[in-house]
Amino acid sequence: MASSTQFVTEDDRQPARLGDRVYQQIKEKLIRGAYEPGDKLTVRGLAEDLKVSSTPARDAINRLALEGALVYAGPKTVIVPFLEPQALEEITLMRLALEGLAAEKATVRVTDEDIETLKEMQLRINAALDERRYAEALWSNKEFHFSIYKLCGMPHLLATIETLWLRIGASFNDLYPEFAEAKYGVHNHMAAIEGLAERDASTVRAAIESDIRDGYRRMKHANRERNAPRPQSV
Repeated sequence: MASSTQFVTEDDRQPARLGDRVYQQIKEKLIRGAYEPGDKLTVRGLAEDLKVSSTPARDAINRLALEGALVYAGPKTVIVPFLEPQALEEITLMRLALEGLAAEKATVRVTDEDIETLKEMQLRINAALDERRYAEALWSNKEFHFSIYKLCGMPHLLATIETLWLRIGASFNDLYPEFAEAKYGVHNHMAAIEGLAERDASTVRAAIESDIRDGYRRMKHANRERNAPRPQSV
């Protein structure tokens, strides 16, 4: 009787790994605000951008659509969705609770080297904001926040926070230019760094929560402006 055991070769695993890699690349772009609400993405376009065939691009789109990060607009086209006001509020409330907790716990494990790294990150963010390179600022903003959250040593908490950013990341584009001009994020980030340096959990949590609330107010305002009725031409 022939054995039913099947040996998996390196070549057998390659397609699955490629699909996962494409999924992670698109997911990371959504989290970091590389796409804006309303952007249309196609299987062909993503495949060309990522230099892969259409199959892993299509599989990645399907996974992200199931997670609510993308919405179908046709058989081969998806749209980065706008967040409805209720969804924006719900995600913000969850972020306040979970990111506040992660920031608070980070004070136990943070090192002086971590603090210096955060300062360097913030300098890059400041330079990008001053030069109105908002896409670059958003890309680095994710790095800053998650460098703090990773210090909490709670992988399940971190994964849940990442899921929230996947849903809200595109909406971070609504922060600018006002957020840059008023320096809201800069002040909040510096307060978080100072709190970490002092190992003051309540200060770090308050700074991160303030950052989230300031961002929510701006995104809520942008939502209201976008949904306001247009004056009819006479």
